This record gives sequence, C-alpha cells and structure tokens, in this order.
Amino acid sequence: MSNSHKAKIAKTIISTILITLLALLFLFPLVWMIASSMKSESAIYHDLSSYRAFLPAFDINQWGKAYSSLLARFNVFIYILNSLFYGLSVTAGSVIVNSLAGYGFSKFRFKGRRFLFGLLLAMLVIPGETIIIQKFQIARGLGMLNTPFAVIVPALAGPFNIYMFKNFFDAISNDIIESAQLEGAGMFRIYWQIMLPMAKPAVATVGTLSFIGSWNDYIWPLMVLTDSSKFPLQVAITNINNSQPVYMNQVMAILTISTIPLILVYIFFQKYLVQGMGASGTGEK
Repeated sequence: MSNSHKAKIAKTIISTILITLLALLFLFPLVWMIASSMKSESAIYHDLSSYRAFLPAFDINQWGKAYSSLLARFNVFIYILNSLFYGLSVTAGSVIVNSLAGYGFSKFRFKGRRFLFGLLLAMLVIPGETIIIQKFQIARGLGMLNTPFAVIVPALAGPFNIYMFKNFFDAISNDIIESAQLEGAGMFRIYWQIMLPMAKPAVATVGTLSFIGSWNDYIWPLMVLTDSSKFPLQVAITNINNSQPVYMNQVMAILTISTIPLILVYIFFQKYLVQGMGASGTGEK
C-alpha cells in the first residue's frame, strides 16, 4: 500500500471522526429534549448529572404521560393547526410571489430593471429586525392587526428567494419562450406551464425555507396578534412555559412536538433543498 493511499485513508478516518463528533454536539440537546419528555418530572432532575439524562424512562408507561397531561391542560391542537395554516399559506404564497418577481427580473426588459435588482440585492444585507417597527406600522395602517393576514402577507416576499428564482430562470434559454410564443402561449402561461415546472429545485428550496421560517417565527406573530386562539405554536409555547405550575417534562414535550414537523420537512425535501441551495449562486438546475 502506497504512502499516498495510507494518507488518504487516514484523512478519511479523521474527517469521519470529526464530522461524527460535530453531529453529536448538535444532537445532544435534541436527544436530551426528547428523552426528558418521556420521563417523570423527578427523574429529569435525578438523571441530570449522568448519562441517563439522554435516555427515556425505563418504564414504557411513563413515555406518554407528559404528552397526555400537556394535552389535558392546554388546547395544543389549535396552536398546531394555526402554525400549519400560517406555514402552508406562507409556503404557497412565497413560491408564487417570489417566482413571479424572479420571472419578471429574468425575462422582461423594462426601465429601471437594473436599479431595482441592485436595490433588491442591497436588501440582502439589511437585518429584518431593523424594519420590524415599520412593518408593524404598515400592518396597522392596513387594518390587518390581529388577523391571519398580518402574519402571512409580510412573509411572502424575500430578496434571497427572488434572487434564487431569477438565477434559475436565467439558466432557461429564451428560445423556449420564443417557441412557446409562436404556439400562441402568453407570458403568464409560459411562466405557469414551462418556467415554474423547470425550476423545481428552487420551488422546493424556497417552499421549504419559507415553511421553516414561518413555523419558527415568534417575534412577529407576538407583535401583531392579541387573540390567543390565533397564536401559532411558537408563541403558545411561551404562554405554556409561563403557566403555573410549570412541569419540565411537559415543556420538553411541547418543544418536541414543535420540532417534529421541521424534521419531517427536512427529511422529505433534503435532496431538493441541497440542490437548490447549491445552484442558487450559479443558476444551474
């Protein structure tokens, strides 16, 4: 075996060990959270200083007690339905709005196009928190406060999402559009039946990121909603954590419930998410 081959094997082993340790570092809090939701309140504190903190209760009957007690104390299902409604609405709307904007920047030539696109790119460096007060004032002026529109509408458009769609549409030859126009297709029909289906990685990426962003959003819904029955799950978690008496295993249970949809979304859309993010800077599909 040559020295170069040995060095390659050693490099692979070291890389694997380092990646595994890094993965475990990020997984420890998640494992502890799930395990703590499957044991009694006293067991959480008793096992805190040992390896058993990362293991559920040995008694299987304890695994679901925190969840059943949580559901008995709070109407968790309405908060989950609210989050799903907001997340799915933002996902669908974000794909349509951002893809239309990206299509316009990519395939239409109009006065001020370069300036507007440059302004769009400049907005990428502006933190969203710096304009949250202005967004609130606009929502109040439009009479949207304490309605689902106040949560959904401001989340529909994003500079990065528009930029991603534009790059994908730039990679599609104009000859396809010209051929479709010769067949009598209008620009919107071309967008809907040709351009959008060809940008599936961008659709999946923008949709996934939009759903995750909406599901995890806490500050904005807390600002614009006052009716607790309209709260998404993330806002409701704070209320649950502040409702006396506070049980740690129930807190871990509600946090586990809020994490499961994100894990499922990532598992099912991981392929498109990685593909879309990798191609976002090149426009390649």
